[in-house]
Amino acid sequence: MKLTKEFTKLEKSAVKLTVTIAKEDVEKGYKETLAKYAKSVQLPGFRKGHVPENILERKLGDSLKADVAGNLIDTALNEAFESETEYRPLPYAQPVMEKMPDIDITKDLTFSVTYDTFPKVSVKDFSGITVKEPQVTVGDKELQDELKAIQERNAVVMDRKADEKVEKGNIVTINYSELDDDGKIIDGSKREDFVFTVGTGENIYKIDDDIIGMKKDETKEFTKKYKKDDADKELAGKTKKISVTVTAIKIRNLPALDDDLAQDVNEKYKTLDDLKADITKNMEHAKDKRVKELKSNDLVAQLVERTPFDIPESMLKAELDGRWKMMAQQFQTTPEELEKMLSSSGSKKEDMLKEWTGDSEKMLKSRIVIDSLMRDRNISVTPEEIEAQYAKIAEDNGISVEDVKKRYADPRSKEYLIDDAKEQKLYDELFKEVKVVKGEKTAFADLFKNAQ
Repeated sequence: MKLTKEFTKLEKSAVKLTVTIAKEDVEKGYKETLAKYAKSVQLPGFRKGHVPENILERKLGDSLKADVAGNLIDTALNEAFESETEYRPLPYAQPVMEKMPDIDITKDLTFSVTYDTFPKVSVKDFSGITVKEPQVTVGDKELQDELKAIQERNAVVMDRKADEKVEKGNIVTINYSELDDDGKIIDGSKREDFVFTVGTGENIYKIDDDIIGMKKDETKEFTKKYKKDDADKELAGKTKKISVTVTAIKIRNLPALDDDLAQDVNEKYKTLDDLKADITKNMEHAKDKRVKELKSNDLVAQLVERTPFDIPESMLKAELDGRWKMMAQQFQTTPEELEKMLSSSGSKKEDMLKEWTGDSEKMLKSRIVIDSLMRDRNISVTPEEIEAQYAKIAEDNGISVEDVKKRYADPRSKEYLIDDAKEQKLYDELFKEVKVVKGEKTAFADLFKNAQ
């Protein structure tokens, strides 16, 4: 097909593509489609495949031209994008045509579509960038905290006696629901067999203190007022009436910190000291990994700030849609049912997506900046570097290289490993070009707060 194409840049990395198809191809396409109609269409008074073309044009002219236009446009777009590298459309949305062109087989056919492209970003200036490196120490306190967590994970959980009351630290199972002003259950708020540890705050309505003193099978209704600055924006400034029934109360019996516990954790440990040494090693590894992640985030945030560009609307929409579906999966429901659940509590999907927009834009901009830098610098990794990556993962996790390779045997998993290796290679280069200084002293536990 003989065609010409013209690209016009629009806002937010959108592009308008204008394509002109030569009249001889228009005429050819029209005749080919007309011939197909003649073979397949059956009209009253004519045998199938024997309808004269002039009759077909008179009876089916509009649909015939629409069919021709659709085929020509599809073919032209496929050819236009086949060899295109700079203005390829994003996969998130189809090119949009505002108006379908009219077919005239004596003239060229011209049409236009708009679509989003990957943003063109060029990061050149690294002057004045200073990255702060958190100063973190793994000491005895951190070791004792982890040992306490291991004790809790290996604790024996036992039912409390029937007449014993809920206390802080107990594991409780409850049924709960939110009530309206008339004391009726609000649709979508009922939940059964919810389990949590009293005192952790790991429940929707923060009812830890309210259920202390309750007995098994006891039901209690109470009203809670939440502060305007409550961390949970769904509760902030609101008053909720809640009904709770305690269905089970359990207590943890912690094991002693000794060699037997170490052997229960993993047969590779013979003594408690073996376990302690491995814990310290793992915490050091986690610390180094997290510090590098924070340094990388700091660096990228500064690069994004000095490299202004807009996110394509379709890219942002795809990201928000993905987050919404992921949230639905976390609640073990469908996106549609999740929207109904939020509506029942006075929230709207639109408000939540709007709330997510800022963070989503930052994440996408960070990703685009990194991808652009890797492309501009032609970052790649060799098979030898991937082998070294396997060895490092094996050492960090205390497993064999063969086991690591089995984990990444799937092509997608290995592709992820390669992409991560390329990204880390880029950061190693970038940290040599910016100033890295000592940051504030940070506790090991605080290092992982707000980690994604």
